[in-house]
Formats: sequence, C-alpha cells, structure tokens
Amino acid sequence: MIQRFIELGSGYSDLYELLEIGKSNKHRVVHLLALHTELNDTPITSLVIVLKPTQPGDFQPLYVCREGIPNPNHKANKRYELFFNLATELNKSIIELQVKNSKQFAEIGLYYQHLIGILRMNRYLPALQ
Repeated sequence: MIQRFIELGSGYSDLYELLEIGKSNKHRVVHLLALHTELNDTPITSLVIVLKPTQPGDFQPLYVCREGIPNPNHKANKRYELFFNLATELNKSIIELQVKNSKQFAEIGLYYQHLIGILRMNRYLPALQ
C-alpha cells in the first residue's frame, strides 16, 4: 500500500478544497487530523483528511493544509471551526497530535515520512503490507 500526503497549501483559500474533498468523499473518510506544532514561537496547526485506500491500486491519500492555521487551543478561528463543522457533519472526531514542524527536516518529503511513521505507530494508518 502506498500512503502519501497531498499538500493543498497552507489553509487559506485551499482549506475550502480540503473541506470539499471531505464532503464529496464521505464514504471514504477514515480520519480527520489536527497536527499541532510551533513555528517561530507561533502555535499553528495542519489539518489533514485521511481517505480509505483506492481499490484497485491500494493508494491511500492524506490531504493536508500544512502549518497555516492558528492552533485553536491558543486562538479560536473560523478556519478551524469550518473543519470542526465538517467533522460533525461526517460524524467523526478530530484526532489531535503534537508533532515537530516541517522546518526541522531537510526536505518536506522527510517530514511527511516522519508523520506517516507516527500515524502508523498510533494505528491511524495501516502498516506496510
């Protein structure tokens, strides 16, 4: 199985695309994630929608708006509220994790591999087969 992050942007106008992906793929949504971190002493959040793997192909996409949304635990904001409303509509809870920020990695690909490892370890993603 191939699991890959698909980055939409930082969560400004592209957040609406993330929400639309969740709404139009209700039957495939497995998890909604809020990945909290700090960047330049500012608490921020990445929002992620994890879909079921494709059949055939075994490709599992993780759509992400990376590190552009204020952490809702520090500052309430409309963008996170929209994501919370999607979770309510889909009858899902938002899984919140504290992670390193992407600037701590030499390449963005290494950052995403790190996150996939964390998600597999916590059994939010299936292990390699």
